[in-house]
Amino acid sequence: MSINQISITKEVPKNNQHLVDKCPECTSKNLVHDYDSGETICGDCGLVLYEQMMDKGPEWRAFTQEEKTSRSRVGMPTSYSIQDKGLSTTISQVDRDAFGRKLPMSTRLQMWRLRKWQIRSRVHSSIDRNLSQAMGELERLSSRVSISPPIKEKAAVVYRKALDKGLVRGRSINAIAAASLYAACRQSRSPRTIREISEASLVDKKDVARCYRLLLQELDFHMPVADPMTYLSKIAEKTRISGKTQGAAIAILRLARQKRVSSGKDPMGLAAAALYIACLQNSEKETQKDISEAAGVTEVTVRNRYKDLVRQLHIEIPDRQNLVAA
Repeated sequence: MSINQISITKEVPKNNQHLVDKCPECTSKNLVHDYDSGETICGDCGLVLYEQMMDKGPEWRAFTQEEKTSRSRVGMPTSYSIQDKGLSTTISQVDRDAFGRKLPMSTRLQMWRLRKWQIRSRVHSSIDRNLSQAMGELERLSSRVSISPPIKEKAAVVYRKALDKGLVRGRSINAIAAASLYAACRQSRSPRTIREISEASLVDKKDVARCYRLLLQELDFHMPVADPMTYLSKIAEKTRISGKTQGAAIAILRLARQKRVSSGKDPMGLAAAALYIACLQNSEKETQKDISEAAGVTEVTVRNRYKDLVRQLHIEIPDRQNLVAA
């Protein structure tokens, strides 16, 4: 860039500086923002559009990524799965100063009192106490059934909506928390059944299902239809079925969807039956009992879904005597 180009400055109205997206001289959109000098310059003709740009970055400089990380003074991001969304201050229980020296007894007693009142101030109302217990239960449930953090955040949002509408009053906090987690799993298409969540929460399955239906009715949720394919890999992993057999089971489920055989059926039972048919076709010795236990359904359910798929899809099953002889 030449000296003549740098010296040229065109006034832009201050009210329209944030709307400038192209050079008024050559209509070029190649604009260079120089944060050191506070100028915005056209990269083609060198016109200085304005020279008093505000720097919204930190007041310190960093030359390496490690230095930038060490000098960062921001806190953790807000999280709905924490009772106060992570915005409160936590007083540590380490009774030492910045140099590692042990604090005197008078200072330690003072910090203990401050810590006690700080904890009490966080849960001073009934809503805060309710959220504190519910978020702790959601954390425990998510750990027990291996739920990812984004789904846990969705469950916390669902519970907060239920609390704002007064749906938790008179009901079990653990049941509403488990129902919120199941609703978040259904929205995210995560293969978790209501039985798994109820067993992990130590709440009766009927209570969780009742609270789940209440959430759907009062919060106006529209849940996607459960897909049996999402449960198929989970069953196959427990029974150690090969990938070839899983591919055959997926083909059976796709054909069942095209012919609308799977409408109104339990997705877990359909996935178990499709896996059992694929095992028979590929000569893998898996019994109905093993597959039903891995799927969490009864053998009768697997047998009935197996008969429906074979009859309506016209699937040919090899002779069992040949399978035994093989």
